[in-house]
Amino acid sequence: MSEIPARAAGPRRTPDEIVWQSNPPGSIYDYIKVAAFSIGPDGTVDQWSERAERLFGIGAEDVVGRDPVEAFVPPRLRGQGHRKLAEVLDGREWTGIVPFRLPAGRAPAARGTTLGEGPDPVAADPAAGGAGPGSGSPDSASGRLPAQEGIAEIYVMPTRTEHGDPAAVCIAVDVRTLRGIETDLAASQAIFGQSPFGFVLFGTDLRIRRVNERFASVFGRPAASHQGRGAGDYLVPAERDRLEAALRHVLEKGGALNDLSLTGTAPGETQPRHWSLDLYRVHSGTGRPLGVAALATDVTRRQAAAREAASARRNLALLNEAGSRIGNSLDLETTARELLDVAVPGFCDLASVDLYQALLVGDEQAPGMADGSAELRRVAFASAVADVLPFLRQRESGGAVPAPGTSDPASGAPLDRMREWSASPAGPFTVGRPSAPGEGRRERGRPWYGYGPGPEEARRHGAGAGSVDVGAVHRYPSDSPRARVLGTARPELLPGTDGDLVQSTLAVPMVAHDKVVGLAQFARTKGSEPFGERDRALAVELATRAAVFIDNARLYRREHERALLLQRSLLPPGEPEAAGLDIACRYLPGNEATEVGGDWFDVIELPGHRTALVVGDVMGRGLRAAAAMGELRTAVRTLALLDLEPAEVLSHLDEIAQGLGSPQQTTRPARQDQDTDLAEVYLATCVYAVYDSVTRRCTFANAGHLPPVLLEPSGAHRPALLLDVPPGMPLGVGGEPFEEVTVELPEGALLALYTDGLVESRHQPLDEGLLAFRNALTDPGRSLEDICDQVLRRLDTHHGEDDIALLMARVQGLPAENVGDWTLPRDPQSVGKAREYTRERLAGWGLEALADTTELLVSELVTNALRYGDGEIRLRLLLDRTLVCEVWDEGLVQPRRRRAKDTDEGGRGLQLVGLLAASWGSRRTPHGKTVWFELGLPDGESGGVDAAEALLSLF
Repeated sequence: MSEIPARAAGPRRTPDEIVWQSNPPGSIYDYIKVAAFSIGPDGTVDQWSERAERLFGIGAEDVVGRDPVEAFVPPRLRGQGHRKLAEVLDGREWTGIVPFRLPAGRAPAARGTTLGEGPDPVAADPAAGGAGPGSGSPDSASGRLPAQEGIAEIYVMPTRTEHGDPAAVCIAVDVRTLRGIETDLAASQAIFGQSPFGFVLFGTDLRIRRVNERFASVFGRPAASHQGRGAGDYLVPAERDRLEAALRHVLEKGGALNDLSLTGTAPGETQPRHWSLDLYRVHSGTGRPLGVAALATDVTRRQAAAREAASARRNLALLNEAGSRIGNSLDLETTARELLDVAVPGFCDLASVDLYQALLVGDEQAPGMADGSAELRRVAFASAVADVLPFLRQRESGGAVPAPGTSDPASGAPLDRMREWSASPAGPFTVGRPSAPGEGRRERGRPWYGYGPGPEEARRHGAGAGSVDVGAVHRYPSDSPRARVLGTARPELLPGTDGDLVQSTLAVPMVAHDKVVGLAQFARTKGSEPFGERDRALAVELATRAAVFIDNARLYRREHERALLLQRSLLPPGEPEAAGLDIACRYLPGNEATEVGGDWFDVIELPGHRTALVVGDVMGRGLRAAAAMGELRTAVRTLALLDLEPAEVLSHLDEIAQGLGSPQQTTRPARQDQDTDLAEVYLATCVYAVYDSVTRRCTFANAGHLPPVLLEPSGAHRPALLLDVPPGMPLGVGGEPFEEVTVELPEGALLALYTDGLVESRHQPLDEGLLAFRNALTDPGRSLEDICDQVLRRLDTHHGEDDIALLMARVQGLPAENVGDWTLPRDPQSVGKAREYTRERLAGWGLEALADTTELLVSELVTNALRYGDGEIRLRLLLDRTLVCEVWDEGLVQPRRRRAKDTDEGGRGLQLVGLLAASWGSRRTPHGKTVWFELGLPDGESGGVDAAEALLSLF
């Protein structure tokens, strides 16, 4: 047992305070293999220690009483050995190297092990005194180990027995072990003195026992000065606790721990360093834990490279995500939100998008856009920080700011980071109070907060910097950084202010087609990684991509609004009125994601208390389709006023539609062929119906449109009927005639004309839509407005894929008592009878005030029929909202009004009709012609003209 001074844990002790203690097995003697034995007066071994037994591999029972020279020294050296032994017994000390030989079948214990635990690797090395290769291998014949030779350094000290006889005590050390220790020391010295990696040896008290020169050079002090220091002397508390926990784990469990990442700062440096530690437990020769060894590798550059690679991968992933998620809609706000959906939280913590208000309303050259001070509208905002509101509330009230991971004092919700869209307010970028009323929004005493110029910037530039709500219009001062970004179209990194949550903000102009359309701002809160040059480039790329899509959406919205305005301007204003019909209509444009279509409807009043009902649909979308619809609608009204038959109207429309897309004519055939290839084809469907309120007959002609729907008055318990009207070819195809169908409509029946958007969509086939439409018409007695609303509610009308036009009419025929119909012979006396019939009927209707004027005009028309017409004459008076008089004859020559000269005796009859009547005209009939005039009722909308004054004005 060795006795060595032990150092107590804690402060150093003075030499007088050193306490000697007994070390357990595992001291230095276990490594150097020291053994002791004694030689008696007779020159034989009389005592043999256990260490000698381990060193030489022979037990005491085989050695005690034997001559040590004969037992261990090779035969060739025995003579010299006996002489040396005699000198020792004569009282002389001796120290030297003595070769020895082990008997066959014996093997010495391995270095650092007990007997039989394994061979010593040095024993196989001849340079270390071993027997060389093969000396330790068993004999193949006997299975016993052959005799081995070794070298021992022996210190012999003469002694006397209790009887005074000469004897000796021998101390032996295995030379092979000493040479192995020298090799180990050289390797250890190489690690501590020459290794490029930091090496630290921690004791069982987690204090440093030794460091190498590399570790010492990093922390700027000699290696010896680190002895006794702990992890807290190098690392911040959080990292210290992690390292100490790892050291305890390795010390207790014994396993190795690889690649432990630690972050710290070396003396004299400001940037943190990153180390990777490999920990393993070290033991004594007997297995007793001595401490933990740590091999430290500086991976700061590797970490930076890994961050760069991760940043590049993240940026590439964000760009890929932006390519797939931005621009999927032609809506401005949706596109802006798609940009922020990509950027937050993958790229930044908070972001917003401002667009020029002037561009949104169609003003391309608004003042202030050149220097960035023009009005902007906040169209989108996104935040990934959920603990901002408690922060603001506490800071506004002067209280302590809650730490992350705690709960919101107001709501009790945990303060974690999350994805959060905000409709309003705009978000927690700055805190302050607006400088004037109305510049921000106050919510029940909550603080003002927003994303824009902060309070300091507001004070510096004299502008209120309250919160900017989504949808709010605001502006940046011309000398502010954000206005400079808009004016120069160059991004800038704007640092946060003290006490603000924002660490820095990237203000990036949104440039599309060489025009700045707005400003995108990306901000990171304090504690996040700062923006770098790679982040700046990514932000510019994201903003540019979004700007192009936003500008496209802006242009589309502008065209959509113009087309919608054009289309609405071409539809009938207000609620149309017609004789003998109760009219209700609905028009629903498609949503902003789809361009405006060419659907239209019209109600045209015709002579004789007749009404033309028109519903059409130009194939295609956009401004061109709306313009084509306008041209066709104008043509329909013109043709309808000519009082043509429905089939003739559609035939003329077909020719007009064929010419809509044709270029200007040219005399060169080659040019004509080229223009024909470039011509745009316009196709349209249309149903044209003429209703006569006197007969309740309706004549239909169809050009590829959906059939009209009729609900009879007794059809409350039956579905509505699809009228069998030959569809014909769409307008613009040409070459095919159109057919007419005349249907007598029951009194009180409902007639519905519509476009395909009402009954067909992507999720509803046409057959199902038609059936649903027919089933929705259930009660003909309800008001038409209610029926229209019911149809739109029950059918799928919110798909927005196409425009929807619905025209509904309830049949209300002209009562028989409101009709006067007479047949007159071709006799000059018929003029007087006509005046008589007229006066009597007007008296029956209580319209004596119109009797003189009406008689005068009737006599003029009947006289013209007698003079210029053929066949019998028919006189008809119709009373509805106005008074209509019609004179029929079988002549084909249409009357033409001309201005009579002062010397002419006649030719003033039609001039007189034109002066006294509200309107007049003529039309062809299957058997001749009809000449008519219309008078306003005394209490009607049109006032009468004095007949005497009219007569005098002709002369």
